[in-house]
Amino acid sequence: MPAIIAAYVTCALVWGTTWFAIRASTGPAGFPTLESVALRFTLATALLAPIVWWLRPRLGPWPRARATWAWMIVAGVLDAGSYTLVYYGEENIPGGLAAVLFSTQPLMLAVLLTASGMEKVRAADLVGAVIALLGVAAIFADRWQVSPAQVAGLAMLIGAVVCSTSYSFVLKRHAQGVHPLLTTIIFLAVTAGCLDLAVLVRGVQPMAWPPPRDATIALLYLAVFGSVIAFWSWLWLLQRLSLMVTSTLVFVLPVVALIVDGIWEHQLRLGARAYVGIGVVLAGLAVSLGTRRRA
Repeated sequence: MPAIIAAYVTCALVWGTTWFAIRASTGPAGFPTLESVALRFTLATALLAPIVWWLRPRLGPWPRARATWAWMIVAGVLDAGSYTLVYYGEENIPGGLAAVLFSTQPLMLAVLLTASGMEKVRAADLVGAVIALLGVAAIFADRWQVSPAQVAGLAMLIGAVVCSTSYSFVLKRHAQGVHPLLTTIIFLAVTAGCLDLAVLVRGVQPMAWPPPRDATIALLYLAVFGSVIAFWSWLWLLQRLSLMVTSTLVFVLPVVALIVDGIWEHQLRLGARAYVGIGVVLAGLAVSLGTRRRA
């Protein structure tokens, strides 16, 4: 139990702070957006690969079934799509709001689990979904009055939630027999490969030299903590807890992200209606998952 709590808290604190770090690593004072996310996962893969090689005798066999490899590759491709949308979405909205939109993930996950026959949708799930959707509508209404670009950012984040929910489901269902560290290196490597290919196809954008200090620190933090440590911890949890329980991490992420935004975020501020929407979203999720956990 202490190890599970430690891994859970690690994911919550690290991922809760990565929203701000993403904005710090990109923009006029940082790296081009697509290059930034590609560098993050490429560095993470390069850092983790020697560790996996060193620990290889203790990690058990690599996936043997072709279907397992295929599904893990699908998960990596979805992750690349998710983080591309996150990075571009955060060009227009603050990290705290992005984290709140990600807190709708358990509702999408409940639909996937029910459709697959793993769980049934309960009345509390439906009530929580309706409440959360009202909260999202309130957030969108506030953003419409600010800037159409920010509405586009919100749409990108919702697309990222769909991708993230999908790869979480895939990994839970198809990667259970693989050591979490092996799953992590495969997952990160596929993500990095997709993003690097996207950069090459689009054409590499010019980057400042020497690299900007603050953006470089943020990029290294995202690579080491936000990718290697957090994903390793999350995949370890995924093999020990149910998918719905691990998804409760999204309750904590907005709290951490909003605190970080309140301290360091100066470019964008949320209006009163957006905060009301945030509260309604979290209330809906509490109704949905709170009763599930008690059950």
